[in-house]
Amino acid sequence: MTFEVERCRKALEHASGGKTVSVISSGDSGIYGMAGLILQLSAREGFRVKIEVVPGIPAFVSAASILGAPLMHDFASISLSDLLTDREKIEERVEMAAKADFVIVLYNPKSSKRVEGLGKAIDIVRRYRDSSTPLGLVRNAAREGEEAVLTTLGGIDGYYDKVDMLSIIIIGNSTTFKAEERMVTPRGYRDI
Repeated sequence: MTFEVERCRKALEHASGGKTVSVISSGDSGIYGMAGLILQLSAREGFRVKIEVVPGIPAFVSAASILGAPLMHDFASISLSDLLTDREKIEERVEMAAKADFVIVLYNPKSSKRVEGLGKAIDIVRRYRDSSTPLGLVRNAAREGEEAVLTTLGGIDGYYDKVDMLSIIIIGNSTTFKAEERMVTPRGYRDI
């Protein structure tokens, strides 16, 4: 982190010189990845190169598949990293998503330097959700060392030590339930 602008500018410079260049992001380059920055720099600084954005599998999609089907209805994805977004704005977004009863996906929930943002986000969601609301924690989704825990909004406190920047947290909405060892958010089919 923190060298993305320089990396993207260097890639655009090489591409402007006729080279074929790839900028690699984990997950999907258009979801918390480098695609937006490349396009932004190219437009702002006048680079005249062909840019192809290749889709990937976002971490929240991998995490959701490991947990079951928690994203079958509307959801909000929020990064808790305050490197590029003010903490107040992040907390406002968490509050609005919780109040609107979205399933909430939390990216970048905790780092070695940033430890209190997750607790604040969970406290905000607890104002609007029952403590028995299903919550899934996936670390290293679809990678070596993958770990998944299905708990509840009330039970997440015991897992904070397992959370880091490679973790995705999915908090169910008011209809999400646990089916065996899976999270399910029903779509609303009436004939089931």
